[in-house]
Amino acid sequence: MSLLRRYVKEATNSRFLLQSISIRSISTINTNPPRRRTTTEFDNLIYEAATSNDFESVRRLLNTRVVNACFNTTATFKFLTNTASYASSLENLRRVLPQTDAGYTRKHAYETLIARLCKLGRVDDALVLVEDMAIGRFGLSTCTFHPILNALTKKSKVEEAWRVVEVVMRSHAVVMDVTGYNYFLTSFCYDGDVAGASEVLRRMEGEGMVGDTRTYDALVLGACKAGKVEGAMGVLRRMEEEGLPVLYATHAHVIGEMVECGYYAQGVEFVMAYAGRDKRLDEESMGSLASKLVKRKRFKEAKMVLKEMSVRGLRMGDGLREFYEKQCD
Repeated sequence: MSLLRRYVKEATNSRFLLQSISIRSISTINTNPPRRRTTTEFDNLIYEAATSNDFESVRRLLNTRVVNACFNTTATFKFLTNTASYASSLENLRRVLPQTDAGYTRKHAYETLIARLCKLGRVDDALVLVEDMAIGRFGLSTCTFHPILNALTKKSKVEEAWRVVEVVMRSHAVVMDVTGYNYFLTSFCYDGDVAGASEVLRRMEGEGMVGDTRTYDALVLGACKAGKVEGAMGVLRRMEEEGLPVLYATHAHVIGEMVECGYYAQGVEFVMAYAGRDKRLDEESMGSLASKLVKRKRFKEAKMVLKEMSVRGLRMGDGLREFYEKQCD
């Protein structure tokens, strides 16, 4: 009996102990944990730190945001502008970026800054950062060069862009990819430079690369710029045969050229042929065509398109809606 009483007593004490531990544990749980900062908040904090010349805090925030899955954005280095503070801010960034966490955090910080410099038209400074990455072995890759090539080719500085590829990239054993070549191709096609576009395609084929959606978009653009609507349609058909998604912009190239050439009925047929596959595409394509037709006073064709948009419940811009209500009701 004494053994039974002792067992019951010990069991009671054990239950009391467990209850006490549970109560203490629950009381120590923070039911209101601190709210995680958003990407925008991190961008704003970095802006405040940089404009206060506190670049140690900038370094710390660049580390912390990645740990919290708040990755860098186009606004991360928005404090860097073409003003008197530009040079000192850039030098401070060159000082603290090598001290950020190694790996993705450091590489992405460099690449985000390079993209910002390119947006500011500071390609030479972007190339200085490329050298910093190469010397520090911070993960220099093809993607690092994308904003540089994009910035140069958009301004038709194609020869300078080729020098970046053939001198800078090659010296660091960084190879081109389809995206890089697409920047050149788009530039040539936009300018209607068939020879230049052909050279890009030749290089791509020589390296065993297969074009992607943007490659074909550039080719459609080039065909339209050359006034070859049938050629553009042929490229579109090939995209569909190969199962590649077609960009809204690609359709816009074709629609714009058809209207420019006076192929109004064919333009209507074109958008109707794709109707019902993608609501957003229908809104973009039909809305764009209708607007162009109204501007050219092709009211008959415009009303056909707008009636189709109404039947399909597609969104119209205010101007088109007003025209539709006056002309089609």
